[in-house]
Amino acid sequence: MPHSTMLMGTMPPTEVYPSERVIVLVSCVLSFLGSSLLVFTHALWPELRTRPRQLLLYLSLADLLSAASYFYGVLQDFNATSWDCVLQGALSTFSNTSSFFWTMAIAFYLYITIVRGAPTGTGLLCFFHVMSWGVPFVITVAAVALKKIGYDASNVSVGWCWVNLQAADRVLWMLLTGKLWELLAYVILPVLYILIKKHINRAHAALSEYRPILARAPAFQPRTSIADKKLILIPLIFIFLRIWSTIRFILTLCSSPAVQNPVLVVLHGIGNTFQGGANCIMFVLCTRVIRTRLLSSLCCGRYGGLRQSSQRLEGGYQDAEPSMNTQAEQTEAEFASS
Repeated sequence: MPHSTMLMGTMPPTEVYPSERVIVLVSCVLSFLGSSLLVFTHALWPELRTRPRQLLLYLSLADLLSAASYFYGVLQDFNATSWDCVLQGALSTFSNTSSFFWTMAIAFYLYITIVRGAPTGTGLLCFFHVMSWGVPFVITVAAVALKKIGYDASNVSVGWCWVNLQAADRVLWMLLTGKLWELLAYVILPVLYILIKKHINRAHAALSEYRPILARAPAFQPRTSIADKKLILIPLIFIFLRIWSTIRFILTLCSSPAVQNPVLVVLHGIGNTFQGGANCIMFVLCTRVIRTRLLSSLCCGRYGGLRQSSQRLEGGYQDAEPSMNTQAEQTEAEFASS
């Protein structure tokens, strides 16, 4: 096929230099530790297991597996298709695709509860599980069974294995095993979070005339400010991390030598592997309740007092507006403390 011959047919393999591999390996380690910390905090403090943090737990599990599989791939720096190349490629494909789905599931959950105010039960969570674990699993099994996973010359990766560039329908499988869901996330995440933020702003404006007479109105503002910042950061961080792999994907399709640019290679490696670390920074290190508890655990003191303080912080939103405590507002408060 002339089109297949043109696509990536003459592209030489991208050499991943030792310094680049070290940087990406460090990113993998940090992401693994960050995802592990998210799982650890969820297991350690049952009283903080809100629905948003439960969804974040599943995202962290996917990112944890993704970081581990990428670490092995970068460490090996494959130069041909082998059994461990296929295994590593399958694990990273499944976990990476699952991470996309869970990221979008969190956005959908916040949209449904905050904007629509619809009740959410086990049915929605089961749907998220089927989509976020089931679809990536079926795609990965099909790709392995049809021998589509293999050596990709690091032109669409940074040392690890993904879709075999020798496959005639490689572009289709690159889309199915990641790029299609990545491109959809670029559109869906900003749209959903913009709709959520607009709804929150309208709700705050509508309630502004009542705030002066509320007994604990000052406690309301820190909550909403934190939630607004996180709503803005989530799609921005996701796009910033993932855009470099998309750029290299497009450059590879165009057979552009720019795909081998060392800076672009490093950014691609960090972007693909650091999602767990970014989530940890946002939802652990930059979340007062979790950060306070971690510090108290490390310092082995004053846990009881800090626990009461964090519980008061978590209850601030509900106490501030007891007569208007809808599910949407409760979800916003939970998100601020997530």
